[in-house]
Amino acid sequence: MAYRPKDTQERIVHRLKITKGHLEKIIRMVEDDAYCIDILHQMQAVEGALNKAEGVVLENHLKTCTADAIKEGKTDEAISEIMNVFGKNK
Repeated sequence: MAYRPKDTQERIVHRLKITKGHLEKIIRMVEDDAYCIDILHQMQAVEGALNKAEGVVLENHLKTCTADAIKEGKTDEAISEIMNVFGKNK
């Protein structure tokens, strides 16, 4: 398990809870036959909240796991792992 400072973990959980709230609202809107454009706006909010949570997780990984791997001489492996996550592998 990767190291995550308590404040980082709290930030991630907070962002995911925001995402969950938006997603629950989308489900209610679809069930209630809401206006499609309004649903799309909420979907964009979910994407934005997930992107923010992803950024916090990525930042933590770079500062901890990746930094440790580089110190251990595993630079290529660390970079490859990150590139694979984003589909930018060679």
